[in-house]
Amino acid sequence: MNPWRLRLLSQLDTLGTVRAVAEAAHLSPSSVSQQLAVLESETGTQLLERTGRRVRLTSAGLILARRARAILDHMDTVEAELRGLDEEPSGLVRLGAFQSAVHTMAVPAMTRLTREYPQLDIQLLELEPHESVPALRVGDADLVITTTDFGELPLGPDLDLLPLSTDPILLVLPPEHPAAGRGPANLAAFADEPWAFDIPQSYMANLALRLCRQARFEPRVVGRFSNYMLTLELVEAGHAVALLPELAVDAGRYRVATRELADPVTRTITAAIRRGAPPRAAVHLVLDALRPSAAGDA
Repeated sequence: MNPWRLRLLSQLDTLGTVRAVAEAAHLSPSSVSQQLAVLESETGTQLLERTGRRVRLTSAGLILARRARAILDHMDTVEAELRGLDEEPSGLVRLGAFQSAVHTMAVPAMTRLTREYPQLDIQLLELEPHESVPALRVGDADLVITTTDFGELPLGPDLDLLPLSTDPILLVLPPEHPAAGRGPANLAAFADEPWAFDIPQSYMANLALRLCRQARFEPRVVGRFSNYMLTLELVEAGHAVALLPELAVDAGRYRVATRELADPVTRTITAAIRRGAPPRAAVHLVLDALRPSAAGDA
């Protein structure tokens, strides 16, 4: 169906006569009638009926005219979004990211964009998955890097998602640990070890606890940190073992050993924006810069 003809039909429902539609559209009445006849052919449905010298909408015509308004409004919104993408990116973009994504994904994107677009102002916010989605929903962040695997806080239809990558969960051990350097680890073998965990109710704390319990033991937690660097320092010093995402393990800075899990676990990393938020060229630019291909091209 041609959107222009749908608009004429919608105008006929609103204005009441073909002559009024013709005046509004700067057409002749015969041209309007001809276009509406073509729309009837396109739909295979009788949309108009004559009553004397006037025409009125049939029941099918009324349904289509009123549905057409929603269709046309949506098309106008899409066109506005596309026009917005062509604007010069500028202004403040608040980008929330969990800790390990800050230095591996957000900072590289920020470095590239602020160099190329001096009018762009990016504010980085450290937000773990249990914090970032609520911040996005209430408007405290424009877009966030989060995970789709945080079951306690599902990502609903109010958000648009862009998958970025996957990140395996690793067992992290002191460098001199007897089990360092072996193959995939069975967590049950580490039931008697001291453990370092994230803060309670965070994504990694809940995940690590769930994995330990699936291995049929309750972990003895000797340290809780919201900062992965502190966790790695504790493990490096030989005081604990930990479960961490691969992105969080800086093997060049910390002397730790890592092992994959015998039952592999990965987290899906995704960018999210609010569905229906006003389209902004700057936000879409940052979103595009977070794509894996963008990082590889830099």
